[in-house]
Amino acid sequence: MTTGTLEEARLTLIAALRERALVVGEVTLVSGKTAGYYVDARRALLCQPGFGAAGRLVAAKAGELGARAVGGMSIGADPIACAAIADPDGAELAAFLVRKERKEHGLQRWVEGPLLEPGTRCLVVEDVVTTGGSTVQAIERVREQGLEIAGVVAVLDRLAGGAEAIEQAAAAPFTALTTIDDVYPDRPDA
Repeated sequence: MTTGTLEEARLTLIAALRERALVVGEVTLVSGKTAGYYVDARRALLCQPGFGAAGRLVAAKAGELGARAVGGMSIGADPIACAAIADPDGAELAAFLVRKERKEHGLQRWVEGPLLEPGTRCLVVEDVVTTGGSTVQAIERVREQGLEIAGVVAVLDRLAGGAEAIEQAAAAPFTALTTIDDVYPDRPDA
């Protein structure tokens, strides 16, 4: 087991998201809705200590759920999957990436990475969940490959209904490592 508790890793992740990822100002979300803030989690996840903290938390959740692979919709899931397999507790995990569009050449795969046997238990990961649409799409692609969904983890849940949509689609537990209440508790829409 790596040093530090999971709660310490969570607090480190929250601090990294606050410092590097939170952008206050009007933005248009993927859903088309506008918001007065944005969380660009990759800003925190592609630097230490956010990368290490996320990796520790996701690798622990994968172990808890018996997942053998971790990944999700590229580009949001890419740093999370890489962080999980880089963590010492994730040494037995494989990472995978789900394409938004299938390549028209080569192997024409939706799910990229090492070959995973049908039935492999997978942990689907996402950086930020609002409506859950891209995560649901990743779940569908993973299932189309004959893989089993062990659970879903988001680095941050905006608390906008996405968790419910994801749990319904996954028929597996959804875990948010943080919520917008942790990262931006004083936001105007709280």
